[in-house]
Amino acid sequence: MKTEKYDVTGMTCAACQANITRNVGKLEGVSEVNVSLLANQMTVSYEEEKLSGQDIIQAVAKIGYGASPHETEKKAGGQTGDAETGSIGREWEARKSRTQQDQEAMKKRLISSIFLLIPLMYVAMGHMMHLPVPAIFLGTENAMVSALTQLLLSVPVLFINRHFFQNGFKALVMRAPNMDSLVAVGSSASFLYGAFAMYRMAYGFGHGDMELVHQYAHDLYFESAAMILTLVTVGKYLEARSKSKTSDALGKLVDLAPKTATILRDGREAVIPAEQVAAGDIVVIRPGMSIPVDGEITEGSGYLDQSAITGESIPVEKGPGDTVISATINRNGSFRFRASRVGDDTTLAQIIRLVDEAGNSKAPIARLADRVSGIFVPAVIVIALITAACWLAAGAGFEFALSSAIAVLVISCPCALGLATPVAIMVGTGKAAEYGILIKSAESLENLHSIDTVVLDKTGTITSGRPSVTDVLVLDPSLSRQGFLARAAAVEAGSEHPLAQAVVEQAKREGLTLPDSSDFSATAGRGVKAVVEGRLCHAGNPAYMEEVLELSRKKEYRIIQEHMDRFSSQGKTPLLFAQDGQLTGIIAVADTIRESSREAIRTFREMGLRVVMLTGDNRITASAIQKELGIEETIADVLPTQKEACIRSLQEKGAKVAMVGDGINDAPALTRADIGIAIGAGTDIAIDSADVVLMKDSLCDVATAIRLSHSVIRNIRMNLFWAFFYNILGIPVAAGALFPVFGLRLSPMFGSAAMSLSSVCVVTNALRLRFFSAGQTGAVPGQTEPNGPGAEGTKTSENAASHTPERAPGQECIHNGCPLQPDQKGEIVMKKVLNVEGMMCAHCQAHVQKALAAVEGVTAADVDLEAKQATVTMQADVADQVLMDAVTEAGYTPVSCTTV
Repeated sequence: MKTEKYDVTGMTCAACQANITRNVGKLEGVSEVNVSLLANQMTVSYEEEKLSGQDIIQAVAKIGYGASPHETEKKAGGQTGDAETGSIGREWEARKSRTQQDQEAMKKRLISSIFLLIPLMYVAMGHMMHLPVPAIFLGTENAMVSALTQLLLSVPVLFINRHFFQNGFKALVMRAPNMDSLVAVGSSASFLYGAFAMYRMAYGFGHGDMELVHQYAHDLYFESAAMILTLVTVGKYLEARSKSKTSDALGKLVDLAPKTATILRDGREAVIPAEQVAAGDIVVIRPGMSIPVDGEITEGSGYLDQSAITGESIPVEKGPGDTVISATINRNGSFRFRASRVGDDTTLAQIIRLVDEAGNSKAPIARLADRVSGIFVPAVIVIALITAACWLAAGAGFEFALSSAIAVLVISCPCALGLATPVAIMVGTGKAAEYGILIKSAESLENLHSIDTVVLDKTGTITSGRPSVTDVLVLDPSLSRQGFLARAAAVEAGSEHPLAQAVVEQAKREGLTLPDSSDFSATAGRGVKAVVEGRLCHAGNPAYMEEVLELSRKKEYRIIQEHMDRFSSQGKTPLLFAQDGQLTGIIAVADTIRESSREAIRTFREMGLRVVMLTGDNRITASAIQKELGIEETIADVLPTQKEACIRSLQEKGAKVAMVGDGINDAPALTRADIGIAIGAGTDIAIDSADVVLMKDSLCDVATAIRLSHSVIRNIRMNLFWAFFYNILGIPVAAGALFPVFGLRLSPMFGSAAMSLSSVCVVTNALRLRFFSAGQTGAVPGQTEPNGPGAEGTKTSENAASHTPERAPGQECIHNGCPLQPDQKGEIVMKKVLNVEGMMCAHCQAHVQKALAAVEGVTAADVDLEAKQATVTMQADVADQVLMDAVTEAGYTPVSCTTV
């Protein structure tokens, strides 16, 4: 099976789209056809053994349209060396250029038509509006002068808008009539009847029958023919302008791609076009520069503004080994990175492709409109003929019957039906991309609104997916908390184990200087030892400490065991530390719950959604998390291979399930769910297996996606209602259904105006989605743990989550949510808020935080850059002046300090 994309020319309305879809779909070997009226593109899946691309192109040409392989399909092999500004950028620029050219050409046609239409209407109808019309155009004796003037003014209007006749009659001949066919037939009938009236007037003048002249002088339809074409062009122009705004979000994404890159070539820097960057090149980045491609930092560091891609408002610090994403901006620092993903493989290129494909895909809700559009134009032509025949049979004059038939033709609008869904889908997917939500298809966007159950994987979804310190318990009275933590980090510094790294990161986060260590050695899966400042130190689990210290023989063993049991019951992993054979303290480590997860789960409940947590942890641990977060239902002890069965079980009970996971071990469940949502800046596996990809690590975006889906579907239903209501009401009125009772009939000119406005109304209504607001989008400042989620001894325990004792890293447990630890014996945790001036960037924020965290007695410092405030958590009261002096020494100005 092969899938190819084609550029299609000649489409003007939904009927064209339906005709192409129907005729290409009839070809043997074609399994799927998707035609986009907005993008003028067609995607076809077919069997190469039965069909070729040329056969598809010929099938389109046979019904009067043009087709050619898509721009990128023409490029040999789609060169991977091109960056975003390569194939995707060129394609977008070409599409934008074509759109602008078409709009300019349409604008010129419109201005020219209006320029001729004004005098035409003045001559034809000026006397009816009591305008001062020259005497040469008034009276029966001057009727022929007026008629010839109208003819001469209307012919150029018809010529300027000749594409309606070329496309419309061509489609009629090919037995695939479209909207142009309706306009062409209607305006041609008006013009030809005007010409017939002129002949009758000439006959009357030649035979002295002035009554005949007077009769036909009022039956000229030249102004109707010109007005129909002009008003339709007005509508098309406004529609084109509105439609161009639907892809604003896509345009913004394309514009993010930098045009140049600075790379190292033979030891020297060279500035080259971004599309020439190849995998393996070393790229040089300085402050203010944009990242041209994806890669990994090799040296240096910087603060990257990733808001355009992930939506995170605070710049993220990056150093050697960290990955950088294309189109992000380096706000501070300088570094070099090795390009890894270039061209159409970069994160930005994948986002652009997903947004574009989703916008051009078709939602199930559009199928009814597609079926109607396919038979709409032939049905309207038949209705017009029946209208004329019925009025003639009823004894009405030929002019009345013809006028009613023309009004039926020009008021009918298949465009409103065709645009009702795709415009809303394109705007909706673009808006989602602005929030860092990538929706892969229109069907996924539609299905989101019907979700009633949200299933959450725990690791990396509800929790951060990596362990961090939650408790620091000092048992040696000669050591301060900071001193103990620094020595513990020095012992663990030589280990690559995630739990050890969590201890080291906490010490760094608090700005502690690690003492020198040597003679490091590790016992796999048990513990480590090192010499710190000349003293032998051990760190490890209880089994390791039993082995090296005979822990169970210690007199304080019972108290130590109580602490370990307490941490284990809370789902934390206790790490024991000893110095010279004496236990010095315990550090508890856990995988932490994201702050955004709490908010999101609360939002799900407010939206009436059922929340289910799926976890491999034991039932006791899972129940603790369930209680802390208020989750309705938890399914525990589930292996990754069993998650798919759990989703299927929920579906069998009638639930519409959205599964949220990391997209790797959850891939089967993501695929099985009605909607699979991969959270985090997804891997390739996540993008492949999920229907929706969240660029931020925030569950709040799931709620945003569901709300957006509701808004889009509501908008589509409004559009479809208007489109059907307009045609159901307009066609009978145009046919004269109200004339026998109320004496009301619709002029063809008003009919064409109504047709133009109907399309504009539908597009304008869809554009309202651009003002969609997610409210709380879940973009928590510092969300990606730059400040370190922790609890007692670090931050507040609201962030604390899980890591079961003696488990391998990656399994989770939960924190009990209590702001005070039992071992603190009722000690009150105090908070103070400082207003700080002089902070300008994330670098400043980190300096202030480090300075405050280093103050004796301070357990956590949280700095809000935007509010210019620092919130300090303390185990005991610390003098205001001490805190303010710490800020001053860091180079910033403390304004005030208040106790919370």
